[in-house]
Amino acid sequence: MSNLPIFDVAGSALQAQSVRLNTIASNLSNADSIASSPEAVYKPIEPIFQARPLNADGSLTSVQVKEITQSEAPPIKRYEPGHPMADGDGYVYAPDVDPVAQMVNLISASRGYQAGVEVLNTAKELALATLTMGR
Repeated sequence: MSNLPIFDVAGSALQAQSVRLNTIASNLSNADSIASSPEAVYKPIEPIFQARPLNADGSLTSVQVKEITQSEAPPIKRYEPGHPMADGDGYVYAPDVDPVAQMVNLISASRGYQAGVEVLNTAKELALATLTMGR
């Protein structure tokens, strides 16, 4: 841990939002993928965050990614008998990814990441100003 806990807190926020951005990118890039069976279809993923105390009394907390979970939503079954990936009954399977909801999450994660960068920049400026006070 650094001498300035703000860097630990903001750094953990950047790490968490970076993981969130990566999972959203994965979901969006696979939104239009299809499979020939429900078992083979892409399953959307989402990070689960958890607070982590930075000091003994718990007055400062950072965030960490506890786990990345896969969606339990069933795949979308579409009847496309002419498709080369259709199963024996003429169905293809697509992941249950809502691109609009993913874009909303992307905007939120992006703003969270930007806020973390601003916190780091402000803390750095304040630390530098403090160091130059005695000159």
